[in-house]
Amino acid sequence: MENGECSSQAFTETISVHDFSEKLLEQVVHFHVMKLNGGFLLWVGTSPVLSNLAVSMDSRFDSMPLSTLVLGDSSDTTPTSLAQRLTKKTKKQVFVSYNLPVTDSNLSMLVENRIKQEMELHPDQF
Repeated sequence: MENGECSSQAFTETISVHDFSEKLLEQVVHFHVMKLNGGFLLWVGTSPVLSNLAVSMDSRFDSMPLSTLVLGDSSDTTPTSLAQRLTKKTKKQVFVSYNLPVTDSNLSMLVENRIKQEMELHPDQF
């Protein structure tokens, strides 16, 4: 950039969206992925609610990715731990909004397995 002008060769990447759903333990769970430059946002829920948001990213100082809750109840560690595991798997910055009841650990495991399955089927969407 010279004299405040933007370069015409500036790199721009569009945001891509990928949706999928699965019936898990008698309820339909929806997944919404927004692929970003260098990472992705994953929303999981049964209805259009954004009750929490966590972010995770790799750290050069620790083998475990850093993660924090940006929005929501800090006593619910599900979004931060899921974001952390997805960052460890993908080496990308990951935002997670997990909007399901935390009452059933089997549901959380099924949700995470479904996400991993989708990542194997459509790696270009994450």
